[in-house]
Amino acid sequence: MRWQRTTVAITLAALAVTVSACSSGTGSAGGTSGGATGSSTIVPAPGPVPTVAPLTGGSGIDLVSAAALPPLPSTWTEDEYSVAGTAVSYHSATPLPANGRFDLQTGSSASYETRIVVRRPTLAKDFSGTVVVEWLNVSGGLDAAPEYSYIANELIRAGDAWVGVSAQSIGIEGGPVAVSTPVSALGGAGRGIVALDPARYGKLHHPGDAYSYDIFTQVGRALRDSGTSGPLGGLEPKQVLAAGESQSAIMLTTYIDGVQPLEHMYDGFLVHSRSGSPAPLGTPGQPIDITQGLGGTPTIIRTDTDAPVIMVETESDVVGLLGYLPASQPDTPKIRTWEVAGTSHVDTYQLGSVATAFGCTLPVNSGPDHYIVASALAHLATWSAGGAPPPEAARFDIVGGQYVRNSDGIIEGGIRTPQVDVPVDVLSSKTDPGGSIACLLAGSTVPLSPARLAQLYPSKQVYLSEYTKATDAAIAAGFVLPQDRAEMLSEAQPGRIPG
Repeated sequence: MRWQRTTVAITLAALAVTVSACSSGTGSAGGTSGGATGSSTIVPAPGPVPTVAPLTGGSGIDLVSAAALPPLPSTWTEDEYSVAGTAVSYHSATPLPANGRFDLQTGSSASYETRIVVRRPTLAKDFSGTVVVEWLNVSGGLDAAPEYSYIANELIRAGDAWVGVSAQSIGIEGGPVAVSTPVSALGGAGRGIVALDPARYGKLHHPGDAYSYDIFTQVGRALRDSGTSGPLGGLEPKQVLAAGESQSAIMLTTYIDGVQPLEHMYDGFLVHSRSGSPAPLGTPGQPIDITQGLGGTPTIIRTDTDAPVIMVETESDVVGLLGYLPASQPDTPKIRTWEVAGTSHVDTYQLGSVATAFGCTLPVNSGPDHYIVASALAHLATWSAGGAPPPEAARFDIVGGQYVRNSDGIIEGGIRTPQVDVPVDVLSSKTDPGGSIACLLAGSTVPLSPARLAQLYPSKQVYLSEYTKATDAAIAAGFVLPQDRAEMLSEAQPGRIPG
């Protein structure tokens, strides 16, 4: 049986980056991303517009997710399109510099036909004007949309359109599977959708990841050029934002530093869980081995970027396998970095029920990353449209290359939430050092003892009061959206408090 659409039981895309190497509405930036006013000042460079055509038949849309995604409203549509054209590769005459100011030249050209998945409001009156374009993650040998899992609630209530792009070749043609599990083969990991469903995808072809950067540019151009028969069904975007998590965030790092200065295609970037090094430029005809970039030159986001960039980093990303710390940089008028306490590279929110199948010694991290990513998107939409920038955030406390933790093992510094500051569990990136690399990226959730809970909270009422205050503090600081207050409060666990 083929797994398809968003009903698949597992995707480990967000893990793979290091495993083989080691209601519609409006509001402000403190509300929903649909609240952005005005439009971006970025003017995209002219260039080829690809041919876009509906994809139908076969077994339906093939796009995997481990998380239980919110259903699309009845006033939304989900469609799939082929995108065809001729893309160029890029090269650099010198090694890519650590300051991010890449000087790229175009190289060879090749024809391609890939696919995009579009989820959007049907009617213009329900559309915010913001399009979020996610670079699909192929680390698990399948096209996956991990960032959509984190931002779906915000996209839907804001009225933003979402477009998932098969930018890399593994999702189309198949290729190496960086992360494999006993059940991943059931989803066709490593085979590519051309082989998995030739009735629907048989005409697609990808010339290799050296062309992925230009393919991503051309998809943005097609979305801006969309007419009534195009992928947005006549909706007119005011701004087009790029997003990616894990491997896709690393690819976006290279895109921001090298391609965006040439094409000026995207109005803003949400870069979630990047490593310290950028992705390679790639070799025609081959997939990019993202692990080649790990351990490379730590590289910042160029400080002369024309488009706002917000980076969200977990505990696993900054000190750990992804090695972001050497590439950390001060905030600027166009760059924000949010480091989120109590989080890990993958968590139970993204993995859903699959989290228990990891076989880790400790339960997988169940931290609050998704709330912060949703807020980051809302801020980015406002910021990119000329509104207020996101708040600056405290960074993790790090001494001698190691995190500073309190007596319970909870990290100091970073963005704080009630799950971290009014804890019943220790949420962290810490795991059994003898565990698998997958478990190292999954962090842990370690319950505090009843005795410790009794010390912290004299009563259930005290716990609930402190939890509520911490929730409201995170909202007031701009790191959690007011629309998520009720859900965050529902995660309080007074039943675990003794007495």
